[in-house]
Amino acid sequence: MFTKLSLRVRIFLFFCLIAIGGTSLVLVSLWIGHARVSKTSVADGFLFAGIISVLGTVGLTAGIWLLFDENIAKPIEKLASEMRTRAHAGVGTEVDTKAARYLGDLAPAASAVTTALSDTALSTAQKVAAETERLAAEKARLTALLTEIPVAMILVNAHDQIVLYDGQAAEVLSQIGVPRLNAPIGDYFDTASLKAAIKKLNKTGLEVSFAAKGAHDRLSFDTRMKAMDGGGYMLMIDAEHVNITPDAARPLVYDFDLMDRTSEQHGTHTPLRDLTYAVFDTETTGLLPHKDEIVQIGAVRVVNGRIVEGESINQLVDPGRPIPPASTKVHHVSDAMVAGAPNIATAGLQFHRFASNSVIVAHNAPFDMAFLHRDKAKMGVDWDHPILDTVLLSAVLFGASQTHTLDALCDRLDVTIPPELRHTALGDAQATAEVLVRMLPMLEARGLSTFGEVIEETRRHGRLLEDLN
Repeated sequence: MFTKLSLRVRIFLFFCLIAIGGTSLVLVSLWIGHARVSKTSVADGFLFAGIISVLGTVGLTAGIWLLFDENIAKPIEKLASEMRTRAHAGVGTEVDTKAARYLGDLAPAASAVTTALSDTALSTAQKVAAETERLAAEKARLTALLTEIPVAMILVNAHDQIVLYDGQAAEVLSQIGVPRLNAPIGDYFDTASLKAAIKKLNKTGLEVSFAAKGAHDRLSFDTRMKAMDGGGYMLMIDAEHVNITPDAARPLVYDFDLMDRTSEQHGTHTPLRDLTYAVFDTETTGLLPHKDEIVQIGAVRVVNGRIVEGESINQLVDPGRPIPPASTKVHHVSDAMVAGAPNIATAGLQFHRFASNSVIVAHNAPFDMAFLHRDKAKMGVDWDHPILDTVLLSAVLFGASQTHTLDALCDRLDVTIPPELRHTALGDAQATAEVLVRMLPMLEARGLSTFGEVIEETRRHGRLLEDLN
């Protein structure tokens, strides 16, 4: 019966309930007070009536508020978040009208709007897909062509950040560290040799040949440097001098928007889309950061609002102790698998370099970061990166009363985690990254366009993490 009433009528009934309930309480309180007068005094009767009225009014108000919150406020908040996911995150599932069944025509109207939006988006997406397919074919041909050329090429912008690397360059960079788009070139090559070459390039304007020494005292490469129009330069490393396998070369990785990007900063006024994110997850021997150990680290990178394919870490870690069977049952990492794997000092340092100049993102970040902070002395690093937590981002976008597990977020944002990858470090990191990519435009739509604004908003929900841990 109530589902057929309009929203205006329902709200009117709430006010009627307040009026009728309040009037009834006052009358009952006066009647009880009047009955008490004959046994005590008039003042005592009125005082008793007043106490009953106040307590009754508070109880009535609390009860009506609970009804209003459960049947009006929460459904409106949920409906708004669902519409926002469809408008800004590209989610195509239907609006849950059952949860908003007491909101009159609001839920069907919202469903109609989102359906129309989805139809329009589908039509546009089909056109975009056709053009994307053509561009992908051209990129594949270009990648195949570059793979046949015995030269590894890296394009660097005017701020010494990597804008492009081909498959062979990926093999070169991998000998020093995980290849990373938008990373400082100094993370891979000795800055002194680079600066000397740049100085000579700026002076002569001609191609410069030099020996590029690898960072961390690793290797040396015969390299040529060539200036690019508009700033920046290209590094060309002869394939015959490095240990690469062209047939196994990885695809061309690039983002030309980075050519005009200023130096990476993580200040409070930095736009969300200008940040680079290192999204990670860990699997452990147990749930106690002060005594358990990491057995696996998985991480992916998000640059310019997209996940960079191929830039990832999937590292098993030797915990230095047996892995409990109950933990292995969850993440499927066994003692045999971690035998011979690097310890946390080596694996943690690798991830630290991977996350350099990035915002670290995790689902329930305090848990995973607690393990890294505990062993930072072994790694010889400080974990002073800016951090975002997708649990808190979910609370900002969908309301604190919703469920904020990774599975719930994936369902809400139409992200699929293959069953075989759930509870693996890389699988959960990939899912968290996909969730983050969908939430970034939603945060911007809420008016939270800078890193500082998002951090300030998430602080309001810090209690969620305390309860979670």
